[in-house]
Amino acid sequence: MTKPRPNVVVFFTDQQRFDTTGVHGSQLGLTPNFDRMARQGTHVVNSFTCQPVCGPARSCLQTGMHATNTGMWNNGAKLRPELRTLAHHFNDAGYHTAYYGKWHLAPPHTGPVPKELQGGYQSWLAANTLEFTSDAYETHVWDGEGREHVLPGYRVDALTDAAIRHLDERNKSDAPFFLFLSFIEPHHQNHRDDYPAPTGYEENYATAPRPPDLQALGGSSPQHWPGYCGMIKRLDEALGRLIDALRSLGQLDNTIILYTSDHGNHFKTRNDEYKRSCHDASIRVPTALRGPGFTSGGALTELVSLVDLPATLLDAAGIPVPSEMEGCSILPLAKKQPVHWRDDMFVQISESQTGRALRTHRWKYSVRCLEPGTDGRPLIAASVDTYTEDCLYDLLADPWELTNLIGGPAYAAVTAELRGRLLKRMTEIGEKEPQIIAAPPVAMTHQRKVEQFPLASTNL
Repeated sequence: MTKPRPNVVVFFTDQQRFDTTGVHGSQLGLTPNFDRMARQGTHVVNSFTCQPVCGPARSCLQTGMHATNTGMWNNGAKLRPELRTLAHHFNDAGYHTAYYGKWHLAPPHTGPVPKELQGGYQSWLAANTLEFTSDAYETHVWDGEGREHVLPGYRVDALTDAAIRHLDERNKSDAPFFLFLSFIEPHHQNHRDDYPAPTGYEENYATAPRPPDLQALGGSSPQHWPGYCGMIKRLDEALGRLIDALRSLGQLDNTIILYTSDHGNHFKTRNDEYKRSCHDASIRVPTALRGPGFTSGGALTELVSLVDLPATLLDAAGIPVPSEMEGCSILPLAKKQPVHWRDDMFVQISESQTGRALRTHRWKYSVRCLEPGTDGRPLIAASVDTYTEDCLYDLLADPWELTNLIGGPAYAAVTAELRGRLLKRMTEIGEKEPQIIAAPPVAMTHQRKVEQFPLASTNL
């Protein structure tokens, strides 16, 4: 008897740090459902975004391409209309595809997204920029025909309830389903610049200890950490409810669930907002999979990029991975099959700077553009011809990236090696090879300041 094709659900959070989870060492008890999923399925320990800002990261996850190739290198740019998304590939394989929540791939639209910009999804209940059309207890989304729906309850619950209703309806069909459930939490509420947890949750974390980088650098974390934790707690409860719904429908054992996030949150410690930097607080995210192909996959220590996840989902569903996808499936890693895997992670950075970064298991190396734009501040562009070195961290000695070693004479050799590797990664994905200006030598007698250059302010 032929095994049924697996269903696929993506549970996508916004701006969630990796170290908010128990499997990454948090003692706050925020994520028991995620932790169980990671332990019983496959935990991607070293999971990173390839672009630490909302729209570009989403373009990478939908297409399996880097942001400079999707066309959406910043929040205001547009996804290339000819690109095929995950929905197109699953549609072609006979799946029913649905998107619920935050889209953020159709500027300048805020609420309803025109049909032609819905990425090929068959069912639709979303807002382009949910942070601007909703609040904690006021969720406004639009269906595929542009009709507005106001969903009751806390925003996480409102979207989860809608998704569960959709799964119940799809369970009456013989076709497998692909559901992409995209939350705004734990992203800040833009118009107030706060983190609105469900009523009663924030006070539970009023004295919760913060990660070492936030303890050392502060930023807005003394004010915002409790609400942020409360939002994550409710997200994890929603994950549990979704898993329970799949179990009650008899679909859990035949459903692949991917949990991941678009980027992290440094709480205004690395620039004047929350992400858009090379630091792990910005780029490292929680990621786990469960279901067919990922049961007992264990903890993967390889460096995995957001751009690898589309190929992974297609591969796990038995759908050929198209040649234009620039990532690689991690399914062979989960199945403990021999596979050659890269030993570094490449990141493109936009909006706060035009930057590029390379992360290995031990080192973090980044460069940024210092050329002036029309406003006299450093040029913000998809890519530039000249970058200057600005960060080097030894993650073995300094996992929280508190001491910038760039320009230290003792690190000249490793810096030169990382410079060459970064250039190689840039050209591999089609970027023109730029000039990288070496940082001037400095005496490493004290901690270098992280924020060395002026940064643009943005609130998305």
